[in-house]
Amino acid sequence: MSHPRIAFIGAGNMATSLIGGLLAQGIPASHIRASDPGAEQRAKVASEYGIELFKSNADAVSGADLVVLATKPQVLKSVCQTLAPSLQPNQLIVSIAAGITCASLNNWLGDVAIVRCMPNTPALLRQGVSGLFANAKVSAAQRQQAEQLLSAVGLALWLDEEHLIDAVTAVSGSGPAYFFLLIEAMTAAGEQLGLPRATAAQLTLQTALGAARMACESDVDAAELRRRVTSPNGTTEAAIKSFQAGGFEALVQQALNAAASRSAELAEQLGQ
Repeated sequence: MSHPRIAFIGAGNMATSLIGGLLAQGIPASHIRASDPGAEQRAKVASEYGIELFKSNADAVSGADLVVLATKPQVLKSVCQTLAPSLQPNQLIVSIAAGITCASLNNWLGDVAIVRCMPNTPALLRQGVSGLFANAKVSAAQRQQAEQLLSAVGLALWLDEEHLIDAVTAVSGSGPAYFFLLIEAMTAAGEQLGLPRATAAQLTLQTALGAARMACESDVDAAELRRRVTSPNGTTEAAIKSFQAGGFEALVQQALNAAASRSAELAEQLGQ
């Protein structure tokens, strides 16, 4: 595939993680440009990644094949309305702004090709996962371009229906925080059991890393892995039974339902 020319509107953490991933994949720096309102941020990104930075969004998108909307959702409406006259009919819009629907983007930008994405923060380490949805204007070649973009920072998975973005938000978009919460709780419990806090934290973090790698690399599902390490009448079974007696599975379902509902509410509010 020939390298597309990519313009980023906004040069914050998620944008720079994508830029770094693209450069690591062999996309030339000359094919990537970005805009940002902050002079200090522009200088920093230009120095670190060797790409061209602009204050003007219109200058950044000129000649681009793919335009990545990487601003905060709260300002995206005004950004899009200002940007719309500078867009070309053949340009693909990729939005990584949470909670903004394709319909809202079309209202602000016109009838353009849009891929809406929900990445997550491990993308900063190129260990992310993103859900992608393409509207009807997106061509097969443009789908490849969008997938190449998000694959630069992790796994990219296509969705057939846009409303499933809310479920992706609940599972993986917000998901890292759930694991951080468990890490916090396990560290605190280890300390309460008498371990030095630093030791409890190290034990918890390495256990989380090892368990995740086992789950990712195993040929069986998580339920089977759990069964294999849960000996009858053993220590693990005692802990698992305690989790389940407290309604662990139902609580997780309740939490993800709350996140998905809030995602849908935000989409309605931000898209007006």
